[in-house]
Amino acid sequence: MRRMKEEIQEIVDRETQAWDKQDVELLLTIFHPDMVWPWPPTNNDHDPMSWVMVLGKFDHQRWRFIYQQFFQQHKLVHNRRETRKIEISEEEDAAFAVVDIDTLWVDTRGHENRWLGRVCKVYAKVGREWKMTMHTGVLRY
Repeated sequence: MRRMKEEIQEIVDRETQAWDKQDVELLLTIFHPDMVWPWPPTNNDHDPMSWVMVLGKFDHQRWRFIYQQFFQQHKLVHNRRETRKIEISEEEDAAFAVVDIDTLWVDTRGHENRWLGRVCKVYAKVGREWKMTMHTGVLRY
C-alpha cells in the first residue's frame, strides 16, 4: 500500500512540475482517455448544481491546444501545493488524492487568475500506471 501511495504522490508531483514548467506534454501524461473535469464557477460554489464542464472529455489534441494557449497567455507567479491525503481502494485499482493548492497566474493584460482551495484528484490503475480519471475544481472549505 505504501508503494502505491508513493506512485500517487509521484503523479501529483508530476502534474505540479508540469504547471511549474508550463510543460503541456508532461501535463498530458497524467490523464486517462476518459478523464473529465467538472469546474465550479468560484471556489465557494460547493453545490455541483452550478458546476460546468469546461473542457469536456479528454482529447489529447484539443487539450494540448487549450493548455498551449493558456501558457502563452499567462505567467505563473506561484504554485504552492500540499498533498493532504491519499486513499487507495481495497482492490488497489483506484485512488484519490486531496491536495490544497494556491496557484496564481497573471495574463498578458495583468489580470490575476488564482486557483485557491482544495481539490480531489481521482485515479484509476491502467496496466502498470495510474491515470487521472476525474478532478474536482478548486473549492475553499
